[in-house]
Amino acid sequence: MATRLFRDRRDAGRFLACSLEHYRDRPNVVVLGLPRGGVPVAYEVASTLSAPLDVFVVRKLGVPGQEELALGAIASGGAVVLNDDVVRGLDIPPETIRQVAEREGRELLSREQAHRAGRPMQDLAGKTVILVDDGLATGASMRAAIRALRGRHPERIVVAVPAAPSFICQELADVVDEVVCATTPTPFFAVGQSYWDFTQTTDEEVRDLLRAASPSHPTQPETTSLTEAGVIRVEAVPVEDGVPSGDAWSDLVGDAHVVLIGEASHGTHEFYEARARLTRRLIEEKGFCAVAAEADWPDAYRVNRYVRGRSEDTTAEESLRGFERFPAWMWRNTVVLDFVGWLREHNDRLAGDERAKAGFYGLDVYSLYRSMQEVIAYLERVDPDAAARARERYACFDHVSGDDGQEYGWAAAFGAGPTCEQEVVDQLVDLRRKAWEYTREDGGLVEDEYFYAEQNARIVATAAEYYRTMFGSRVSSWNLRDRAMVETLEALRAHLGRQREEEARIVVWAHNSHVGDARATELESRGEFNVGELARERYAGDCRLVGFTTYVGTVTAANDWGAPADRKVVRPGIPESVEELFHEVGEKEFMVAVGRAPRAAEVLRTARIERAIGVVYRPETERQSHYFRSRVADQFDALIHIDETRALQPIERTARWDRGEAPETYPFAV
Repeated sequence: MATRLFRDRRDAGRFLACSLEHYRDRPNVVVLGLPRGGVPVAYEVASTLSAPLDVFVVRKLGVPGQEELALGAIASGGAVVLNDDVVRGLDIPPETIRQVAEREGRELLSREQAHRAGRPMQDLAGKTVILVDDGLATGASMRAAIRALRGRHPERIVVAVPAAPSFICQELADVVDEVVCATTPTPFFAVGQSYWDFTQTTDEEVRDLLRAASPSHPTQPETTSLTEAGVIRVEAVPVEDGVPSGDAWSDLVGDAHVVLIGEASHGTHEFYEARARLTRRLIEEKGFCAVAAEADWPDAYRVNRYVRGRSEDTTAEESLRGFERFPAWMWRNTVVLDFVGWLREHNDRLAGDERAKAGFYGLDVYSLYRSMQEVIAYLERVDPDAAARARERYACFDHVSGDDGQEYGWAAAFGAGPTCEQEVVDQLVDLRRKAWEYTREDGGLVEDEYFYAEQNARIVATAAEYYRTMFGSRVSSWNLRDRAMVETLEALRAHLGRQREEEARIVVWAHNSHVGDARATELESRGEFNVGELARERYAGDCRLVGFTTYVGTVTAANDWGAPADRKVVRPGIPESVEELFHEVGEKEFMVAVGRAPRAAEVLRTARIERAIGVVYRPETERQSHYFRSRVADQFDALIHIDETRALQPIERTARWDRGEAPETYPFAV
């Protein structure tokens, strides 16, 4: 049969089983599915043939920097098959191949453990093994599986797939005992074109099918003897320098348009570095077009102009000079510097395609006076009369000396000065009323500059309210700030979506306390919500929340708000904390993807204390000032743990910061 359109993988498995009826009820027949897509197909085949079902894991070896291009594959047992054309064509050195194979080999072992939940693989010696996948495109994964299988000494190897190009089936027939290709569409473009529903199979579905096919292991009793750390160890995903493998990260993100990546402190190198690398991949591989950071809008927009080639700044370092307000190191650090430089280079390669360039934006509300200046500066260029009106309205704030928003807030909250509420609203309305006039010239730059000014005017109004609430209810100020950040995010998505004529994909950089869903923490009991909670409500199913944790190390932080940056020793996670539990897992670093680790998720739904270090760190009062209760499995979609971390390096290193260097005997008692 040349072609057939299957409803889904289970339907394809039932159809494929008809061509394998001669193996029904035979002794010593084992069906192996290639995870993940091949397992639903293999389940139906095994059910029809009354044969046991197991998995045989194969991992693609992606070309570094071009992970979607396979240089080969690795299978259970360590067998490697290389794509000679790719290896020779790209002149990939053996050392690179070895590194890729070792990394994917670790991921392969982790997947095997997760799928089988610790059960050993069946003995295949002397048996007929039916290898099943949901289809073949190049056959590289199947060849790797065949080579690995031979080391287990089966009597007979049968390859069975619902769809494949006829020439691939012919090639495989030369190396195995039998090949069953249920359909051979011509021309053959992709496996997914043989299915109505080609939805990605999840790890949980694989485990469910294996349990259903193995009645002798219905409740997976072997896990009952594991400690909580042991359960997490079994289901954790390996990471390297805080970054999970290509498939694990891509699978986690899926088709989401908003990915929020957190940090357990504002001063840890590994959190920043891993977040930057994960973001680069989202921009390069999934078309994300913006980073929206927990940073002031005007300062971040200066960076945006630089990375898009619209700035008078000539270097990445110059573009970051707008970040003068405490804590400057939060954005003026070596990791952000490198990322901004990379983003500019990435955008420069897209010259002529302005809409494809990625930007850098701020979400925060602290820039009261700076945003006033930017509104006036914009109006001076496009409408001097309107600029004069803006100056008159914003003069309401002149009763406060300097540009200290807190001083304004104190005076307004306690009646020592006007609130200026009407003035800032009038200015925002005035600006929006003339939006068409200011943007009638065609061109993205004109629209961008108006959008920048409008957001500054909105931030003036929000910041003024925020500073007033600081001297009232703390909950009110927290909620106001996080709601304002989400409103800026929403405005940014709408603006970029109009320009790109498609829904914009955005990465959010913020602290765990903003990124994690507040409903899963003690913040909810205080009436607080946050960015993560609001994002899940607004973008249900279309956002991912990713957090970081660490057990011990050093961190860049201050003793008090406004104090100089120090390099401080981070104390080990305290008893009954998430950090201590992750330390007990015994791995240097790993990721728990909640949706793909059901038993680990169950462990992590128990309320524990979780550490949060902001820009201030006081080890002497750590339990009271830096820990809060949470259920991290509900707080995040994934958590990346790096057991030992080091301090983030400011661009301007000071003698004070250098003196914080831990001695050679570190770690030591604190």
